[in-house]
Amino acid sequence: MKNALILHGAGNNSQGNWFPWLKVELEKKDYKVWVPDLPNSDIPNLSSWLKVILGNKDWVFNMESVIIGHSAGATFILRLLEKLPRGLKINKAVLVSGPVQLGTKSEYFPYKRDMVKDPSHWDKIRNSCNQFYFFHSDNDPYQCGIDQGRIMQKYLRGELIFKPNQGHFNLETGSRYKEFPKLLEKILMEPRS
Repeated sequence: MKNALILHGAGNNSQGNWFPWLKVELEKKDYKVWVPDLPNSDIPNLSSWLKVILGNKDWVFNMESVIIGHSAGATFILRLLEKLPRGLKINKAVLVSGPVQLGTKSEYFPYKRDMVKDPSHWDKIRNSCNQFYFFHSDNDPYQCGIDQGRIMQKYLRGELIFKPNQGHFNLETGSRYKEFPKLLEKILMEPRS
């Protein structure tokens, strides 16, 4: 069965940004959709978030699964894929403005610490998913810009979608991110033969 897991980022919840719109659109296409409210979202804790997702006995990852994450939720996708049983491969992972390394700028966002403190197991992540898509901009205020997308593309060989002047692809960018049609297009796109 086609299913989609939508993961919000730090300081957000299941009703933020484009998440409710995406849930409705995917349900129209016969996806079973789960958009959990992850605990302590202001400063995410990796083990708490993993417990919520992996502890849900009503949720099953399979070859038709799609995971979509925004910001810290995108980074969390990588950690989740590391934890899937060997041999289990999902269909797609769509990461929007996901950080994978702490920035070198003077700003520091503590919510990133737990998600990026350990090195990623890139081979395990790559072997747990058929297709990766990375959405990034050039003016992300949270150090989640195009450089982070390039790192993921280098190790995971996915498609990097660069959209200039889109900030963090959220409602702070303006009401245009109550919906995200380009993201939906990538989710629904059939694999190239």
